[in-house]
Amino acid sequence: MLNTIWLGLILAAVAIGGWNGTMPEVTAAAFERAKTAVVTLAIPLAGIMALWLGVMRLAERSGLVQIIARILRPIMVRLFPDVPAEHPAMGSMLMNMAANMLGLSNAATPLGLRAMKHLEALNKTPGTATNAMCTFLAINTSSIQLIPATAVGILSAAGSRDPTAIIGTAFLATLCAAVSAVTMVKLLEKMNIFRVPAPAEIPAAKAAFDPDAAVEETPPVIRSLGIVSKAILIVFFALFLTVLISMAFPNLDVCPSGGFVTTTACPIIGCLKGVLVPLIRAISILAIPFFISFFPLYAALRGVKVYEEFVEGAKEGFQVALRIIPFLVAILVAIGMFNAAGGIDLLTKCLSPVLNAIHFPTELLPLALMRPLSGSGSLGLFSDIVSTHGPDSILSRMAGTLYGSTETTFYVLAVYFGAVGIRRTRHAIPAGLTADLVGIIASIIVCRLVFP
Repeated sequence: MLNTIWLGLILAAVAIGGWNGTMPEVTAAAFERAKTAVVTLAIPLAGIMALWLGVMRLAERSGLVQIIARILRPIMVRLFPDVPAEHPAMGSMLMNMAANMLGLSNAATPLGLRAMKHLEALNKTPGTATNAMCTFLAINTSSIQLIPATAVGILSAAGSRDPTAIIGTAFLATLCAAVSAVTMVKLLEKMNIFRVPAPAEIPAAKAAFDPDAAVEETPPVIRSLGIVSKAILIVFFALFLTVLISMAFPNLDVCPSGGFVTTTACPIIGCLKGVLVPLIRAISILAIPFFISFFPLYAALRGVKVYEEFVEGAKEGFQVALRIIPFLVAILVAIGMFNAAGGIDLLTKCLSPVLNAIHFPTELLPLALMRPLSGSGSLGLFSDIVSTHGPDSILSRMAGTLYGSTETTFYVLAVYFGAVGIRRTRHAIPAGLTADLVGIIASIIVCRLVFP
């Protein structure tokens, strides 16, 4: 399917560009997006990935990831029945999901790529996405958002009286998207058109993408935590909890009535908003410093040689960043050419009569069409809507909810599948686009119900 979509975008860009007289823009976009893929995305990603893959190696070698996976085993084995319950992929996927929920995109991508490498180690048909990979990608493209930080930031910068108003609507919309994504991916994987080919059907040249992917390292012998080690961890958690509370509630004035405890003078909804919003914000800020310090500390207390293991994990970051460059160039060039040719504008004009008939705000259509294709493009469109209609208008809140409830599906697929050499994506794209569609529809409906 990705082959057809990619070719369609390229041919449509050339045809529309020729018709509109925008061929110079199409040519410029092709070269600019190729440069963006390497210089703006791949090179910075190499450093970020080196950091997070080094940290994740410490978590794995110390047994922490396995502990986390064991706690949430009942949920994970239902979502990923083909993955052994104790496999490292379970822990990596959980860490990725947690980072996505907190809006930590810089951490989520390396953790997700680490999870894909573990899933590839279980892949009996290299080059073809497994059911577990498709499910993981569907969850990634429809991740539940506790705080859509970017959308809230844009509204706040524009002078909104209540920029956090979209937090609840984005949560509900992403919840609908996540449920639909999991449902769709589980239904599609049973269809013959998306079946996994038998190993014999794969050409010998494609039978192995990464010879080392299937080799699982023997975990080191780790020592148990003694009394002193446990005391150190308790002090560590106490310090972070103190900082968390001080950041979330600097004056302990979390209730509109002026007190910390809910009273009859303080509406429950107001108090929940006063407590949860600053608390989740503080967690989002402290999450990365916490992980970067806690994982090495825990590993050191378990007897792991933290510096050596971190460096070994960091080496993988550069290898993965180089591996995904061709996939990034391919997808970003096609999307950039299509947008520069005027393809989004043409689709908007064609679909406007239908959307008017079902009372879908046509002002949001360009954002809805751009969101699965380009993060920077959709951010620009969202910012334009906010500046045009005002940060507190229902259109801006719909746009903020939509932006926070959907994902750049094609970018995610290109990066994650490119990292492990997956070329046959099976049902990952239909499931991801279904989640985007449900997220868009849910955003409009929820905002109409919540906002006057």
